[in-house]
Amino acid sequence: MTSPVLHGPMAAIAALPQADLKTIFTTEPDRLSSLVLNQGPLRFDWSKTHLTGDLIDAFLTLAQEQGFAAQRDALFAGEAVNNTEGRAAEHPAERGEGKADSVARAKALHARMRALIDAIEAGALGEIRHILHIGIGGSALGPDLIIDALDGDGIRYDVAIVSNVDGTALERAMDSFDPAYTLIAIASKTFTTTETMLNAASAINWMVEAGVEDPYGRVIALTASPDKAIEWGVDETRILPFSESVGGRYSLWSSIGFPAALSLGWDAFESLLEGAAAMDRHFRLSDPRENAPLIAAFADQYYARVMGCQTRALFAYDERLKLLPSYLQQLEMESNGKSVTRDGQPVDGPTAPITWGGVGTDAQHAVFQLLHQGTIIAPVEFIASIEPGHTLDPAHHRALLVNCFAQGAALMRGKENADDPARAYPGGRPSTTILMEDVTPEALGALIAFYEHRTFANAVLMGINPFDQFGVELGKEIAKSIEADGPSGFDPSTMALIDLALGAE
Repeated sequence: MTSPVLHGPMAAIAALPQADLKTIFTTEPDRLSSLVLNQGPLRFDWSKTHLTGDLIDAFLTLAQEQGFAAQRDALFAGEAVNNTEGRAAEHPAERGEGKADSVARAKALHARMRALIDAIEAGALGEIRHILHIGIGGSALGPDLIIDALDGDGIRYDVAIVSNVDGTALERAMDSFDPAYTLIAIASKTFTTTETMLNAASAINWMVEAGVEDPYGRVIALTASPDKAIEWGVDETRILPFSESVGGRYSLWSSIGFPAALSLGWDAFESLLEGAAAMDRHFRLSDPRENAPLIAAFADQYYARVMGCQTRALFAYDERLKLLPSYLQQLEMESNGKSVTRDGQPVDGPTAPITWGGVGTDAQHAVFQLLHQGTIIAPVEFIASIEPGHTLDPAHHRALLVNCFAQGAALMRGKENADDPARAYPGGRPSTTILMEDVTPEALGALIAFYEHRTFANAVLMGINPFDQFGVELGKEIAKSIEADGPSGFDPSTMALIDLALGAE
């Protein structure tokens, strides 16, 4: 593996001796006290990483030089931390932590959402058995994760989250629902997202064809552009706005979380917010040496920028968290997949690694061969819950946890075999473990907020803006131009593909 060329404080960090993970607990017997942190329902263990006391000191110096404390304060103060778009990033205000008037607005909008949920439960929109939620990106990934993780606590409606513009996804969802008893939630910050609005129009047609009276009366709009929703045909009383300063991939705490709040119950949604707020306070107020998102970012920076690791793997040893890797792919790569700094200069070194992962123990039989014996080193993150999500024989959960802990130990320890190199394990491979007390709304809220703040901390250390996402726009613009004006001026490969699949224009 080739280490990147670094300058300034990162070069000083790279010059420090690299710890030997195979012997690290012998040379640093206090690692558990210094690199394990208990915060609320979560336990973070970085003891199997290359972080040492000297490295943490050096990263703390980097954080100070990058103005970490000031930028964190600016985030919570509602200042324009998204400098390229001149916006604040006020997702913490949705949890009650932020600028006073933003918090008050968020509380008022939450109260509006709860009132509408109360009305739906009282039968104001007729009998509802199914919720068809249509969105994409942050407007779908967050609700999908929450509902899938927590539905064992007694979900009250059938819920389908549809994001892909591929009609197969929408058709499968509609085939499983009775349109006469379906509520449609359309989630789009701008209420112009191409994929979402096409899916929404098809869902309305499905209701019309089924003879549903006033299909638009069964639509709830979740948007920061209520005027657009009204133009589309949604009555103002069924529009749940959220603030323009809440980014899409940070929006599950706002009205985008409506399907979760309706299907799981308001108490569960409120506990989710409270768990995230507790992590907000931890991130904002704790000592830097005991700040979970910041310490995690130090490890991220070391592996990506010093050791040149291009990926970071995450494995949820709990079926309830199987959608977490997909959620984090957007959060981390859309936020920090940048190549310029906040002032438009080229970034000094790598930024976000590729986030990928899966579910244990399935992944052990698919990708762990590479992690243990491959030539590519990827830091691994394990997430597990002490309490199971089922009532079957406890042997199931014991086997799950034993496998989780054994994998981390094996990655670090390795195993020599001079007689048969194919059976040798090099070891010395890093991992982090996050252990939850249980997958509850509070714990899940804290976990997601931890990842949000970790992403922000990484951005500050690199000097980039994590809150814009211009990289997702160019392909969409080209697609729109093909639809509007027909294909022209493209490379021969693209023209041939269009001609073959869509027919010559």
